[in-house]
Amino acid sequence: MQQQRSNQGSNNHLVPFADSALEQMKYEIASEFGVVLGAETTSRENGSVGGEMTKRLVAFAETSMGGSPNRLTH
Repeated sequence: MQQQRSNQGSNNHLVPFADSALEQMKYEIASEFGVVLGAETTSRENGSVGGEMTKRLVAFAETSMGGSPNRLTH
């Protein structure tokens, strides 16, 4: 018998209290990019905000782990 996976989606954060910080970051980046988030926002605009969030979070993690965000590793 196969195990069923719960359909929780990928928006579950490992740190529950990070939700508000991520929301704040999203709106700050949207403001920097001149994007007004809402139902009328295009997927391209939303993607630019999400992509920048990912880029900044990865750079933060690399810096926190003592790495250089500009260094390529193989």
